[in-house]
Amino acid sequence: MNRPDAVETVRTLIEDRYPQAVQALLGGSAAAERLTETSDLDVTVLLPDTTVCRQALTYAGWPIELFVHTEESVRRFVQLDAAKRQPSMARLVARSIPVLPGDGGAVLRAYCSALLEEGPAPLSEDEMQLARYILTDLLDDLDGGASRPAMDAVVVEVWRRAAELLLASERRWSGSGKWLVREIEALDAAAGSRFATRFHGSLEAAVNGRPDNLVRLVDEILGRVGGRLRDGFRLVAASGE
Repeated sequence: MNRPDAVETVRTLIEDRYPQAVQALLGGSAAAERLTETSDLDVTVLLPDTTVCRQALTYAGWPIELFVHTEESVRRFVQLDAAKRQPSMARLVARSIPVLPGDGGAVLRAYCSALLEEGPAPLSEDEMQLARYILTDLLDDLDGGASRPAMDAVVVEVWRRAAELLLASERRWSGSGKWLVREIEALDAAAGSRFATRFHGSLEAAVNGRPDNLVRLVDEILGRVGGRLRDGFRLVAASGE
């Protein structure tokens, strides 16, 4: 890649546009040393006071995404993400490279790292039953003989929800897109399992009209939490819903 060094590029950008910054944190692919020709630079800018925003720009040949925050707003977004079991902001901050001199943002990075290490709260009984019920219903849809485009959509939804349930049952964080796969890979690395490979292979087979392996994998995951659930499912709406 004929582009200047990522860290130096971000440092120059921040000194030019945000001279009051407490710290700038270079995360994402750059921090993980996974940069490719199409990678952008994900940068969290910490300011004493600001209007929180996300903005995209190109600087010195690099596509850059800026996440402009105060430390307080980062903590707020981290907690919102944690409630969804998808710690995007915590990952971005904890697994980052400080670009500016000094220890600005160090406490915040430690806070995000601790949250990632702790893992998500366990699913409540209602959440677990709902997850089992939805997957049971989706598995029924796989036998429903719908059109091929509709069946492919069902396959993808089965794959996603089964992956999320697996991670939740293991008290591990989830994610969307590539981060869902990466979290399963992290589970495999920790547990010596091979779920990522099995999920990928069964998804490929299912979208080509062979869902049997996917169904077996999903039933295995459901078996960890009580199996399929249809008869007897009951979910009481919260007050006001």
